[in-house]
Amino acid sequence: MEGQGIPIAVVTAGANEPDMDLLAETLEAVVVPRPAPSEAAPQQLCLDKGYDYEICWAEARVAGYTPHIRSRGEERWQRRTDPSYRPRRWVVEVTHSWLNRFRKLLVSFEELEETHLALIQFACAYIALKRAGVFR
Repeated sequence: MEGQGIPIAVVTAGANEPDMDLLAETLEAVVVPRPAPSEAAPQQLCLDKGYDYEICWAEARVAGYTPHIRSRGEERWQRRTDPSYRPRRWVVEVTHSWLNRFRKLLVSFEELEETHLALIQFACAYIALKRAGVFR
């Protein structure tokens, strides 16, 4: 389906870890080879306002992406100026919603980070295969 992605990389960290600190590690963790970016077909990377820092812009460019990062306060300004504005749900939020359907992940009592990561990877594999039509 257009506009809906599947999880292609997973990085785990504590809930108090800022998103921006995990960007480079997440981009390195992508397991699906992507086409080489070119002038005719640049690689786009859409991120929310949690990544609106110069380091994130730089990391995205170093990884070969054209970054599209929402500025802090931009959505609030659009809501005020455009009455027909509807907030956009980012693909990553859809993925989080899918992962929340796995009860074992929703409330995690795993003591080992490796076990929690394995459960997340299993859930992501299931989501990817289901989206590919393997499971009906």
